[in-house]
Amino acid sequence: MVVHIVTFKFKEENKKANIIQAKQMLENLMGAVPTLRSIDVGVNFSTEERAMDLSIITVFESKEGLDAYAIHPEHLKVVDFIKTVVEYSKVVDYEKR
Repeated sequence: MVVHIVTFKFKEENKKANIIQAKQMLENLMGAVPTLRSIDVGVNFSTEERAMDLSIITVFESKEGLDAYAIHPEHLKVVDFIKTVVEYSKVVDYEKR
Protein backbone atom coordinates (compact mmCIF):
# COMPACT_ATOMS: atom_id res chain seq x y z
CA MET A 1 0.00 0.00 0.00
CA VAL A 2 1.11 3.56 -0.72
CA VAL A 3 0.00 6.50 1.41
CA HIS A 4 -0.03 9.99 -0.09
CA ILE A 5 -0.47 12.90 2.33
CA VAL A 6 -0.79 16.54 1.28
CA THR A 7 -1.32 19.60 3.45
CA PHE A 8 -2.39 22.95 2.07
CA LYS A 9 -2.05 26.58 3.19
CA PHE A 10 -4.79 28.64 1.53
CA LYS A 11 -4.65 32.28 0.47
CA GLU A 12 -6.65 34.63 2.69
CA GLU A 13 -9.00 35.80 -0.09
CA ASN A 14 -12.27 33.79 0.12
CA LYS A 15 -10.41 31.32 2.34
CA LYS A 16 -13.36 29.59 4.02
CA ALA A 17 -15.33 29.18 0.79
CA ASN A 18 -12.28 27.90 -1.08
CA ILE A 19 -11.50 25.37 1.63
CA ILE A 20 -15.08 24.06 1.52
CA GLN A 21 -14.99 23.83 -2.27
CA ALA A 22 -11.61 22.08 -2.29
CA LYS A 23 -12.78 19.61 0.35
CA GLN A 24 -15.86 18.70 -1.69
CA MET A 25 -13.88 18.38 -4.93
CA LEU A 26 -11.32 16.15 -3.24
CA GLU A 27 -13.96 13.94 -1.64
CA ASN A 28 -15.65 13.56 -5.03
CA LEU A 29 -12.50 11.86 -6.35
CA MET A 30 -13.47 8.71 -4.45
CA GLY A 31 -15.19 6.54 -7.04
CA ALA A 32 -14.05 8.78 -9.88
CA VAL A 33 -10.40 7.69 -9.83
CA PRO A 34 -10.19 3.89 -10.05
CA THR A 35 -6.81 3.53 -8.33
CA LEU A 36 -7.86 5.59 -5.28
CA ARG A 37 -8.60 3.13 -2.46
CA SER A 38 -9.47 5.70 0.23
CA ILE A 39 -9.36 9.43 0.90
CA ASP A 40 -9.68 11.35 4.13
CA VAL A 41 -10.01 15.12 3.82
CA GLY A 42 -9.69 17.21 6.97
CA VAL A 43 -10.26 20.90 7.64
CA ASN A 44 -7.93 22.23 10.32
CA PHE A 45 -9.24 23.86 13.50
CA SER A 46 -5.87 24.53 15.15
CA THR A 47 -4.93 28.19 15.61
CA GLU A 48 -1.20 27.52 15.89
CA GLU A 49 1.05 29.61 13.66
CA ARG A 50 2.50 26.47 12.03
CA ALA A 51 -0.92 24.98 11.23
CA MET A 52 -1.98 24.19 7.69
CA ASP A 53 -5.59 24.69 6.51
CA LEU A 54 -6.54 21.40 4.86
CA SER A 55 -5.06 17.93 4.63
CA ILE A 56 -5.68 14.83 2.57
CA ILE A 57 -4.62 11.28 3.27
CA THR A 58 -5.04 8.99 0.28
CA VAL A 59 -4.23 5.31 -0.09
CA PHE A 60 -3.30 3.36 -3.23
CA GLU A 61 -2.36 -0.27 -3.87
CA SER A 62 0.98 0.72 -5.43
CA LYS A 63 3.20 3.55 -6.65
CA GLU A 64 1.72 2.94 -10.09
CA GLY A 65 -1.73 3.59 -8.65
CA LEU A 66 -0.51 6.89 -7.22
CA ASP A 67 1.05 7.75 -10.58
CA ALA A 68 -2.26 7.03 -12.35
CA TYR A 69 -4.10 9.24 -9.83
CA ALA A 70 -1.63 12.08 -10.42
CA ILE A 71 -2.54 12.28 -14.11
CA HIS A 72 -6.22 11.31 -13.93
CA PRO A 73 -8.39 14.02 -15.58
CA GLU A 74 -10.71 14.35 -12.54
CA HIS A 75 -7.73 14.82 -10.22
CA LEU A 76 -6.19 17.37 -12.58
CA LYS A 77 -9.39 19.45 -12.40
CA VAL A 78 -8.99 19.61 -8.63
CA VAL A 79 -5.29 20.47 -8.97
CA ASP A 80 -6.13 23.31 -11.37
CA PHE A 81 -8.58 24.81 -8.85
CA ILE A 82 -6.31 24.33 -5.84
CA LYS A 83 -3.38 26.01 -7.61
CA THR A 84 -5.45 29.20 -7.83
CA VAL A 85 -6.42 29.35 -4.13
CA VAL A 86 -3.44 27.89 -2.25
CA GLU A 87 -0.28 29.67 -1.16
CA TYR A 88 1.67 26.41 -0.91
CA SER A 89 1.40 22.74 -0.09
CA LYS A 90 3.56 19.99 1.39
CA VAL A 91 3.56 16.30 0.50
CA VAL A 92 4.65 13.00 2.04
CA ASP A 93 4.49 9.69 0.18
CA TYR A 94 5.41 6.39 1.79
CA GLU A 95 4.91 2.66 1.47
CA LYS A 96 2.90 0.99 4.19
CA ARG A 97 3.55 -2.65 4.81
